[in-house]
Amino acid sequence: MANDSNCIFCKIVRGEVPSRKVYEDDDILAFHDIQPVAPVHFMLVPKQHVASLYDVTDADAPALGRILALAGKLAREQGANDGFRTIINTGRVGRQDVKHVHVHVIGGPEPLGPMVARA
Repeated sequence: MANDSNCIFCKIVRGEVPSRKVYEDDDILAFHDIQPVAPVHFMLVPKQHVASLYDVTDADAPALGRILALAGKLAREQGANDGFRTIINTGRVGRQDVKHVHVHVIGGPEPLGPMVARA
């Protein structure tokens, strides 16, 4: 699997940076966010480095599809039993901080705030 040697998520995938794992298989890693915004907040990442949704190709579809298929199961296991939010930030305007595709899964017992602050 190709990794970016400077990418923090690639370092987590390789085990060079510790994480609190939620799930792992050959293609996907899920781990808790280090700055959670809700009681349930973890990320699912493809182990293969893909910088953003702008860079996704058909070859990435199996891993990304499995990420979405796992989101609900893992959200329930983590305690989000009455709904959750998935977020994929892309690019500067989308406020993507880490240049590695990742899906945030956010939830908890209470309803989440608005998706995007309205002007």
